[in-house]
Amino acid sequence: QVQLVESGGGLVQAGGSLRLSCTASSSTFSIATMGWYRQAPGKERELVATITTNDMTNYADSVKGRFTISRDNAKNTVYLQMNNLKSEDTAVYYCNFDLTWIIDRGNYWGQGTQVTVSS
Repeated sequence: QVQLVESGGGLVQAGGSLRLSCTASSSTFSIATMGWYRQAPGKERELVATITTNDMTNYADSVKGRFTISRDNAKNTVYLQMNNLKSEDTAVYYCNFDLTWIIDRGNYWGQGTQVTVSS
């Protein structure tokens, strides 16, 4: 079983920055696609950013130019640097581990961390 532990959420004023971290308890971290998703109250969970084993990244249009996803395989950790935060970024952010290309049930979620941006 893979466990994902998130940290870095909190309260910040609009225009400020936060960095989220997610550490995985898996020896297969280096071959997994990692991602960040978020869910605001009353809304569906949506993709924020993903990063592959080869450091290819993908971002939601709403965060392009403001957020940066990165990974450190030596630390089994994925990061989300969030700059120029806006009130609409307020949500619970979830870390995702995806190894379904090799294991059918190889998809796991972190516990979620709250990000609140005040106007």
